[in-house]
Amino acid sequence: MHEETMHDLPELRDPRDLESFATALADELPGQWRSEYHRHAQYSDQFPLAEDVWDMNMVSGAIADIVLEHDAVLTRDDGTRLYVIGRPRHSDEYLVAAMAPPGFAPEAFRGVREPDGIAVPDDPFRAADDIMVDLLPRYDKALAQVRHDAAHPAPPPRATAPAPERVVMTWFGDGLLAAKSESQEAATALHSSGFTWDPREMAFVLSGDDTAHQARCVREAGERLANHDIGVIMRHPPSRPALETTTAASPVPSRGQPAGRSR
Repeated sequence: MHEETMHDLPELRDPRDLESFATALADELPGQWRSEYHRHAQYSDQFPLAEDVWDMNMVSGAIADIVLEHDAVLTRDDGTRLYVIGRPRHSDEYLVAAMAPPGFAPEAFRGVREPDGIAVPDDPFRAADDIMVDLLPRYDKALAQVRHDAAHPAPPPRATAPAPERVVMTWFGDGLLAAKSESQEAATALHSSGFTWDPREMAFVLSGDDTAHQARCVREAGERLANHDIGVIMRHPPSRPALETTTAASPVPSRGQPAGRSR
C-alpha cells in the first residue's frame, strides 16, 4: 500500500472510501493484483498517472473536467494496470479504465481503438464481474494489436508529413461553443481556459451567456493550445435545435466525427 503524509492533505469532499473499494476490488479480480491508493495535495497531482489512462471517453473527460481528490491503481502480476476513481455526480459508482502498457513507441498505438473505461457499481464483486466481462477483453484485444504493430511497424509514408493536431470549435445558434479534443494536452488546455466537459455532446462546451467572457476563454485556449503546437479550427454547423432543447428521450445528434487518440 502506498503511504502518504495524510495531515498535509486537504480534507476529502468525496465521501466514498476509494481506498477500501480498490483493495476489495483487487481481491475479487482473478489473478494476483495489488492496489495503490493516492491522495492529491493539489489539482496538478492527478495528471502524471492520468497521462497513461487508455481512454478517450468518460474517464478522460472526468480527469480533465473534475478536480480529483484521490485515485487508485490496480496492478496485476503481468503488469496490467487499472485506474480507479469515483464517478462524478454518481455517489454509488466508480470509473475504471485500463492504463496503456509501457515500453512501446507511440507509433504502435496509432490506429488502435482505446479500450475505453466503464462505470461500475460500488459493490466490488459486481464491479469485478463487469471488468472481467467488458473491460479486460477489450484491453487484451487492444494490447494484442499494439504488440503486433510494434513487431510489424508500417513503413513511413513517402513525402507525407503527419497531419498536425487540430481542435475543432463549433458555434451553435444559441451561442454555445463546443470543442472536440484529441489529446490530454488539448483537453487540459480547454479545461484550464474555462471550457466544461459535456458527456452528452462528448465535447468541451462554453456558454455564450457572457460574450466578453467567452471571447477571453477562446483566446486563452488558443494560446495554451499553440504552446503544444495544436491549432484551432472554427466551424458553424447546419441549423439544429439548441443543446438545452434536446430531450433525454432523443439521441443527441453528432456534431462531428468521434475523436481518436495517437500515442
